[in-house]
Amino acid sequence: MGALLGRKLGMTQFFDSEDGHVERVTVLEAGPCWVTGIRRGERDGYDALQLGFGEVREKRLTKGQLGHLRKAGAPALRRVAEFRDEAGELEMGAQLKVGDMFEKGQTVKVSGVSKGKGFQGTVKRHNFSRGPVTHGSHNVRAPGSIGASATPSRVFKGIRGPGQMGNRRVTQRGLEVVDVRAEDNLLLLRGSVPGPKGGIVEIRTER
Repeated sequence: MGALLGRKLGMTQFFDSEDGHVERVTVLEAGPCWVTGIRRGERDGYDALQLGFGEVREKRLTKGQLGHLRKAGAPALRRVAEFRDEAGELEMGAQLKVGDMFEKGQTVKVSGVSKGKGFQGTVKRHNFSRGPVTHGSHNVRAPGSIGASATPSRVFKGIRGPGQMGNRRVTQRGLEVVDVRAEDNLLLLRGSVPGPKGGIVEIRTER
């Protein structure tokens, strides 16, 4: 399974050189990533690769984080994440680039933290319909009654109500790789991916 950490740069248009049709794409800066840890089934109970991405100044990290990265021979990195996969021939400190992991036409899934919308009501958060606005009604955007009767005399768990919207981990599946620009570490995907511009995302091939 191909996997990399990346950064969302934004959306743009891409004109196909073969037939000239336009694609709406999201541009990701994918890699380069360093292998900062290898998990083995016989030792750790599972197989995984730990990848690091996004060089930063050393003062941004703790001594423990710096020690972990130096042990792998990697520079100071902003984000570290594990991807369940067999390491194969990879070694600690190896560098992975987008041209080695993905190719045009592949289908990938991207995970990231969605944009935070703050505290929102039921109309925006759950697509509820609003109430009547005539005949003196004050129930315009209120959620309405949420409880049962004397039995069970409580509100059931999981009811859709106002609250925090966004700012949660989201995975978008079925994104097609439109183009890979290995020299610039860029990956162009058809459609949109979770998160704001500059947000860190995890890119995996679909199994």
